[in-house]
Amino acid sequence: MLNSITPFFIVDDLDATIAFYESELGFEVRYKGGGEGDVADYWVFVGRDRAMIMFKAIAPDIHPQPNSSRHDWARWDAYVNVDDPDALYAEFAGRNVKFHQELGDTSDGLRAFEVIDNNGYVICFGRPMDKKS
Repeated sequence: MLNSITPFFIVDDLDATIAFYESELGFEVRYKGGGEGDVADYWVFVGRDRAMIMFKAIAPDIHPQPNSSRHDWARWDAYVNVDDPDALYAEFAGRNVKFHQELGDTSDGLRAFEVIDNNGYVICFGRPMDKKS
């Protein structure tokens, strides 16, 4: 049985990424580590409900590479299936989240919206639209 999948993104600033996901999107730190002694932690799992994302600061010369930086037409880095995209959109709007794509019905059959994080990663939150007879 597969229970979940956790995308893994490279970041430049782990603390800024944690702050963004906690304050903007309501995620919480689930696991954090990698550092020992005077070395700061360099990876983290953040989660909300049953969704998690892993972030890791690899090295000063290895930077984030969002899909959109390689191909305009492949802009999503992760898709999060949600029960009620309208309610989540309203929550995020109340937190003054800046949307990459406003809530709407997409040409590929989703009710969805997109957020771009502090690293340039695009996260789509949505669900397939109900088919009408």
